[in-house]
Amino acid sequence: MAGLGDIVMVPPVREARDRGALNAVPMFDRLTPTGVAWSDGREYACDAIIWCTGFAPHLDHLTSLGLTLQDGHPATVGTRSVDHPGVHLLGYGDWTGFASATLIGAGRTAKLAVAELRTYLATEEDQGGAVSPRPAAPRP
Repeated sequence: MAGLGDIVMVPPVREARDRGALNAVPMFDRLTPTGVAWSDGREYACDAIIWCTGFAPHLDHLTSLGLTLQDGHPATVGTRSVDHPGVHLLGYGDWTGFASATLIGAGRTAKLAVAELRTYLATEEDQGGAVSPRPAAPRP
């Protein structure tokens, strides 16, 4: 009988872990306009954030972004926030993609979100927007 960890420990994830590209850190306390922050004052800049939880959404950390609400949840076009195009929400059931809170639907929804984020990030860089190559930030 396989465990839940076997589902996500696919070869690319295992390789990233083995080369030190995956590092566990405590959950951040809130989102900021430029990334994430912890209550001890640490911040980490992010060009894009993909928030995947499945199950019941707990979205208090998004409050500081002042997101428009629709039917009690952040308004999205697909998975993208209507207010912040670099914020995508995945795994919340049908409001972020058909069956996106299931293992089968999550992959389909994630592929679409990644494609949209690639386009968004490339467009921002081409237009000289806020997104730009930056040196690797220290790990939080």
